[in-house]
Amino acid sequence: MSQERRQMLGAAVGGVASLGLPQAWAAGSDKPEKEEVRIGFIPLTDCASIVMASVMGFDRKYGIRIVPSKEASWAAVRDKLVNGDLDMAHVLYGLVYGLHLGVSGPKKDMAVLMTLNRNGQAITLSKKLADKGAVDGASLAKLMATEKREYSFAHTFPTGTHAMWLYYWLATHGVHPWGGAKVITVPPPQMVANMRVGNMDGYCVGEPWNHRAIMDGIGITAATSQEIWPDHPEKVLGASGDFVKKYPNTARAVIMAVLEASRWIDAGLQNKLKMADTIADKSYVNTSVDAINQRILGRYQNGLGKTWDDPRHMKFFDDGAVNFPYLSDGMWFLTQHKRWGLIKEHPDYLAVAKQINQVDLYREAAAQLKVSVPKDALRSSKLIDGTVWDGKEPARYAEGFKLKA
Repeated sequence: MSQERRQMLGAAVGGVASLGLPQAWAAGSDKPEKEEVRIGFIPLTDCASIVMASVMGFDRKYGIRIVPSKEASWAAVRDKLVNGDLDMAHVLYGLVYGLHLGVSGPKKDMAVLMTLNRNGQAITLSKKLADKGAVDGASLAKLMATEKREYSFAHTFPTGTHAMWLYYWLATHGVHPWGGAKVITVPPPQMVANMRVGNMDGYCVGEPWNHRAIMDGIGITAATSQEIWPDHPEKVLGASGDFVKKYPNTARAVIMAVLEASRWIDAGLQNKLKMADTIADKSYVNTSVDAINQRILGRYQNGLGKTWDDPRHMKFFDDGAVNFPYLSDGMWFLTQHKRWGLIKEHPDYLAVAKQINQVDLYREAAAQLKVSVPKDALRSSKLIDGTVWDGKEPARYAEGFKLKA
C-alpha cells in the first residue's frame, strides 16, 4: 500500500489523537519493551483488525508499531511463531492449542491474547456436486450414500477451526469425516484455484474465498460456520508464551491497538466499506472489493439464487462481546481434538485454557479502553446438532458424540 494511501486513511479517522483516549501505556513503567511488533496474517477478511490497527495508526498511540507480515499458509505461520520470525499472528484458535500440546508442531508454550472475530466462515461445495442435488449437509450425505466414490474435502490446518467446522458439520449429517471421506489441507488463498481444477468436492475456509467461488461460478455455499456454532470464536491474536512473559507491556499495547481497530471497524457502514477497500489491496487479501464487502455486512447468497441477511455475520467487536478470550472457547477445540483422535488422552482442559488464554492481560487492556468484559470466563452455546457446550464436564462432552475417531 502506498504511503499516500496510508496517510489518507489515517486522516480519515480525524487523527487518532482526537479520539480522546490517553496515550495510556507509552510512558514510565508501562512503556512497551519492544516497539516494533511483527504480526503475521493470512489473506482472509478476518485479518482486518490487525491490518487496520497498522494502517489507521492506532498502534502508534500505544507506543508500538505493528508490521503486518503476509504469510503463505498456516504451517508457515506456525513455524515462524515457533522460531521467533513473527512476534504474534492472526491465527487459528486450534493451531495455538495444538502447538501448546505438541500435536500440530513442536511443543511450545503458547498464548491467546484476544479473539479477533466471530463467525464469517463457510463450507463451499463444488458446482458439480450442486448440479447433482448436493446443496446442504443432508443432500450431500444422501448423494454420498447413493453415488459411491472417494469424496475429497479440504480444510486449512489439521487442528484449526476450519477442520473442526468441517468435521462437525459432516458428522452432524452422518458422514464420518475420516472414514467416509478423504480430507486434505490447502492454504486459504489456494482453495478456489484447487476447486476450479477438481482437486476437491468441497472445502471449509474463511472469507472471501467462499464468496469468491460463487463469483467465479465454481462453487456454492452449503453452510455458514455460524449455522454450526452461532457466534463461534474464530481467529485469535496468538503469540508464544515466552513473548508474553518477556514483553508484557508490548503484548498489552497490541491488544489495545487491535481492540481499538476492532471497535472502529464495527462502528458503522462507512468504516466497514473502507476496511474492505483497504484489505482487498494486493498487499493484504489480493482480491476484488466486491468479494469482501457483501458478507461483512451480512448480505449472503448461496450461488443458487437464494439470498438472505444474516444477523450473525462476521463481527470484530460487537460492543466487546467478540474479543474476550473465553476459557470455554479454547477448551472446545481441545474437546474436538480429543473427539477426532488428534490427542490421545483427556488433558486437564481448564488448566490448559488458563495457561494459554491471557484473561488478566486482556482485562487490563479492555479496562483502559472502557470496553466491557464478562464476569465469567466460561460461556454457554448451542451447536447445530442440539448439544450445549458450556465448558463444564469437557471430558464427558468429548466422549458424548456418536461419531468420533
